[in-house]
Amino acid sequence: MADETFDQLHDRRDPSDVPVEGTSIAAARTAPAGTGEEPTMYAFLLSTAVIFVAELGDKSQLMAMTFATRYRARDVIIGLTAATAVVHLASVGIGYLIGDAFADYQGAIEIGAGVAFLGFAAWTLRGDELTEEDTAKAKAATGRAILVVAVFFFLAELGDKTMLATITLATQEGWFGTWLGSTVGMVAADALAIALGAIVGRQLPEKVVKYGAAALFAIFGLALIAGGAGLF
Repeated sequence: MADETFDQLHDRRDPSDVPVEGTSIAAARTAPAGTGEEPTMYAFLLSTAVIFVAELGDKSQLMAMTFATRYRARDVIIGLTAATAVVHLASVGIGYLIGDAFADYQGAIEIGAGVAFLGFAAWTLRGDELTEEDTAKAKAATGRAILVVAVFFFLAELGDKTMLATITLATQEGWFGTWLGSTVGMVAADALAIALGAIVGRQLPEKVVKYGAAALFAIFGLALIAGGAGLF
């Protein structure tokens, strides 16, 4: 043993420490050292926070409040949770495939995601109102409450800001944590709106929500762009 050279000792290292040739960046981000719980938790917390902010003042949040005046809050929350889980599962699938397909261009993906979040900031400042037609459809909807709410929310979320934000997040983080966090974040924001509407009879302060959410999107977007450009 004493006569073994450094190279011989080096060759006896644990095979699990040797990176597998051809492993993509996207695969590596979902298979970190250890149990993988920390990256999943990070993706969950990040997605929860981002989507919660994105949902504040969003059209689907206003729709939740409208449905809550017609159906029991419990049924509204169950319906929107089911719809959100399905839409965001598809969203993280799209985002993950994009991240994996362009794994060799991770910096460009980060810059693109940053630009997308700056776009979300502008979208938030522009506002997202529930039209009279949307309100009328929601109030006129009949049938089983959970099914009606789920269908309306599923259609409302297609192409919405929160769906696009979820896709963007999934290009950077693990799919499971992103899916779970984005679902929890949206449901939490809608439940908060329903609760406030029931308790104080009004919505969240519009200007505070709008400017606060836009600022957070802008900060996150600039951070992604700086990271993709290698500035830190």
